[in-house]
Amino acid sequence: MRVAPVWCRPLLWEAGARVDKVVASAALAVADIPDGASLAVGGFGLCGIPSVLIDALLAAGVGGLKTVSNNCGVDDWGLGLLLRAGRIRRTTGSYVGENKEFERQFLAGELEVELVPQGTLAERLRAGGAGIPAFYTPAGVGTQVAEGGVPLRHDASGRVALASPPKETRVFDGTEYVLERGIVCDFGLVHAWRGDRHGNLVYRASAANFNPLCAAAGRVTIAEVEELVEPGELDPDQVHTPGILVQRVVHAPDPEKRIERRTVTA
Repeated sequence: MRVAPVWCRPLLWEAGARVDKVVASAALAVADIPDGASLAVGGFGLCGIPSVLIDALLAAGVGGLKTVSNNCGVDDWGLGLLLRAGRIRRTTGSYVGENKEFERQFLAGELEVELVPQGTLAERLRAGGAGIPAFYTPAGVGTQVAEGGVPLRHDASGRVALASPPKETRVFDGTEYVLERGIVCDFGLVHAWRGDRHGNLVYRASAANFNPLCAAAGRVTIAEVEELVEPGELDPDQVHTPGILVQRVVHAPDPEKRIERRTVTA
């Protein structure tokens, strides 16, 4: 019988035992993430990204990673740090326009990229977290998203070395839809505004866009929380991610927060 490696098994708890998922440090929380692991990483732009966990991964020297995130950070922050260090082998995302190193690596054949319409990416993560293997959507019908041919990887000369294959389509009630696969990753890395020791999480404002989806899509989900509270202190009606989806919690008070593109008026 094939046994899953320890790092991709969900944590089990004895009935009636106190559940305290708090880990002493980000370094310990990510210590068992191996080379080649797949990561669902929360955040929207630079808002709500798990920067403390990303820094810990960078320090750990893990490489060959496959990331799924709305975007891949900027050149000097977020997932862009792992990218610049050559730690990401493949990434799935929706918006990559703020990272010049991303562009360089992709065109040089150093990075494999799967571009996905933003709503489809969100639904693929949600579906994976809900145990739904695939679904039909009208987004991308009649384009290379459905018909294939989107460049996934270039060679060193800039030619397309690998392109996306065509996807299954089907007509429902006279409308054509394309089949998209749900996404499940080895680990989910998320950032929450508040969280308790049981792993219940509350996100704030735009940070709620992709963090709940990535939390559900990880086989093992690690959450960094700005404010750590005791069980019972969170209003159940305000919880975005229930603790059953979270295996590890790291207290990360006052994390550095950056603005992706500052806009001011005269």
